[in-house]
Amino acid sequence: MKIVIVCDVLGEPNNGTTLAAYNLINHLKKQGHNVTVVCADQDKKGVEGYVVVPLLSLGPLNFMLRANNVTLAKPNKKIITEALQGADVVHILMPFALGAAAAKVAQKLGIPITASFHAQAENFTAHIACMNSRLVNHWVYLHFYRALYRKANRVHYPTQFIKELFEAHIKRTLPDCVISNGVNDIFYAPRPAHRLSDKFTIFCTGRFSKEKSQQTLIKAVANSPFRDNVKIYFAGCGPKQNKLKKLARRKHVDADFRFYTRSDLAEALAGADLYVHTAVVEIEAISCLEAIASGLVPVISDSARSATKNFALDEHCLFRSGDWRSLSHQIAYFYDSPQNIQQYKQRYAQFREQFRQEECMQRMEQMLCDAAAQNK
Repeated sequence: MKIVIVCDVLGEPNNGTTLAAYNLINHLKKQGHNVTVVCADQDKKGVEGYVVVPLLSLGPLNFMLRANNVTLAKPNKKIITEALQGADVVHILMPFALGAAAAKVAQKLGIPITASFHAQAENFTAHIACMNSRLVNHWVYLHFYRALYRKANRVHYPTQFIKELFEAHIKRTLPDCVISNGVNDIFYAPRPAHRLSDKFTIFCTGRFSKEKSQQTLIKAVANSPFRDNVKIYFAGCGPKQNKLKKLARRKHVDADFRFYTRSDLAEALAGADLYVHTAVVEIEAISCLEAIASGLVPVISDSARSATKNFALDEHCLFRSGDWRSLSHQIAYFYDSPQNIQQYKQRYAQFREQFRQEECMQRMEQMLCDAAAQNK
């Protein structure tokens, strides 16, 4: 099949959405499909299989985009139309300007559309001081629906959580497929036993941004009796990094902040003792699943706006969202008893198998094939 993938935000593979895009692109190419990617990455000009549109300028908001390592695409109807010619199906990753424009063109050309749901409203409203506004978040979801998802033959939801949340806002059910974005095999690979530090090590992966709430972990360790024997490894990048570093220094918490390549991350996770996921807004959190696949036991925020809480096997793997006292208590449960860690590792060994990336990508491919076949 000829498949066109439309990515408003692509860039470097330093976030879950971009990784999901590249994983799907690489899988489809490996299966022999003719894949064209439409994006705004100027470094992709002249690269086979890529069609590049101009960058979208938002004036004074460009500073915020740069701080988050994000570039947005400016739709160009002529470029989009040429890219879509002869396509069997168009898969759109984001309900932003480029994705919305591509959906309009695909409808006119009679090409079936599939669309992934990778952006919660709060991922946007957190940057305009409206993350906790129900009205603003509701408006954003309605905009997503009108711009893209009402036009899709299939909507891909990474979790049942985001499907139910979105449908509660738009008051209707759409044709859908719930498929995890999947975890790369590199995180399942057995590795020689090693330790990151002589201290008890906690890993926390995610963008350094408001909705990820990493400060909760710093405060939990800072106010614990085991503070001096714990080291936290924060993996990621983002606008809150310097603020988090200052907080860790002020609280006398031993913390390391850096961005890891995929192979380095897999190696590092294998040497940690515990994984903590602090985010209050999350569609799936592949980063948490990567830690579980690597053999770590997770302690997860119970935020009502996060799907990640569904990865907790019981109450010992959950803490009250944003509550450092609750998190400190749960860390102590594992810190005080290595036997507890071993017992939970055994329980998670079977749970993690359902998220292997190859199986998830096969299901994504089948969704695209089904949409194309239905159209014919």
